[in-house]
Amino acid sequence: MTARGGDGLFASLAPRPLADRMRPKALSEVVGQDHLLRAEGPIGRMVGIRRLASMILWGPPGCGKTTIAGLLADLTDLHFEPLSAVFSGVADLRKVFDAARRRRADGRGTLLFIDEIHRFNRAQQDGFLPYVEDGTVTLVGATTENPSFELNAALLSRCQVFVLNRLDDAALDGMLARAEAETGRGLPLDPDARSALKAMADGDGRFLLNLCEDLFALNPVRPLDTAQLAATVQRRAPLYDKAQEGHYNLISALHKSLRGSDTDAGLYWLARMLAGGEDPRFIARRLTRFAVEDVGLADPDALVQALAAWETYERLGSPEGELALAQCVIYLGTAPKSNAAYVAFKGAVRSARETGSLMPPKHILNAPTRLMKDLGYGEGYAYDPDTPDGFSGQNYFPDGMPRRQFYHPAERGFEREIKKRLDYWAKLRGRKPNDPAAAPED
Repeated sequence: MTARGGDGLFASLAPRPLADRMRPKALSEVVGQDHLLRAEGPIGRMVGIRRLASMILWGPPGCGKTTIAGLLADLTDLHFEPLSAVFSGVADLRKVFDAARRRRADGRGTLLFIDEIHRFNRAQQDGFLPYVEDGTVTLVGATTENPSFELNAALLSRCQVFVLNRLDDAALDGMLARAEAETGRGLPLDPDARSALKAMADGDGRFLLNLCEDLFALNPVRPLDTAQLAATVQRRAPLYDKAQEGHYNLISALHKSLRGSDTDAGLYWLARMLAGGEDPRFIARRLTRFAVEDVGLADPDALVQALAAWETYERLGSPEGELALAQCVIYLGTAPKSNAAYVAFKGAVRSARETGSLMPPKHILNAPTRLMKDLGYGEGYAYDPDTPDGFSGQNYFPDGMPRRQFYHPAERGFEREIKKRLDYWAKLRGRKPNDPAAAPED
């Protein structure tokens, strides 16, 4: 069995939190992670042959990362060496590696568990590499952040990344049943309050058990209802980090919900971001981007609405100004969608890069000097408002460059009217005897 260390002579007499007393003693007792831990799962297969690869356990708080690491050490007869990246530095790591090297010489391996491994900087992460590579330690890192962003590529190449699930209702129900069995008492809650308790935990098993411990200590005369529960215990703060993956996940969810014209989902993600403490100005900026990128000229008023919502928030602040953002989300979600302007501009940029420094045709150049007039600048220019159709049909591309069509308006919203205008002008242009033949876009 693993040597855990750090327990004093009278440690067993000290009071232990319910979450600690209920810590699983076998992988089969870990809830919500069967996709990894069952016999045919990737970690289960390693345990079956008693050979662990170094790994990164990525998942939300309270899903069992620390528990799994300790059980893996037990099941493979490795010395368990836990460290927290929050409280440890280079000196602590050096001591661990030295001890692991001596232990290895005696024929015993070491499982080095690093909690919050993303807190180590890049140089500290590089320090793991030789010890992981030569097998001095089997590294199990735990993180709540996306390893792709937070961990060195060299370290990731030496570890397998396993994604742990947020605990669902079934897993939380199992934990509540075990908590009641452990204490020999039922939770003092009516059925609706029991459901509300799981919602308060927001998928965090450790937080759920802490709430249970508070409720067991209350010993009320009658079961609490939902309102009494809310007044008694604290709801878990939503998992949201404005500078990390949660920030990018939720703004992506908002943007794609609006692109898919799902206004209700857009309002939900807006509310989630605001509840998580996101800067409303960041949201306003993204809504403005969406108005020009995904709605565009299908509804020119979308940009007006986005800018008005942004300015309204700046004037009113929170919480009143947040209603302007909600109104903007509704407008954008229900607006016709077109990225034709976005695609057109990208095509024009690509063509400008390919054609280099071609001069504009001389007839559209001003001729402020005699020399420029002699060179033909401005010669033959037709002033469009003076033509019968208000459209001269002259060429405005560089001489020698085939005509390109970058903008293809959608048959939606206001762009339907724009398309009619472009088709009409194309028809008029086709009558012009000297107009170059149009070339299709690549």
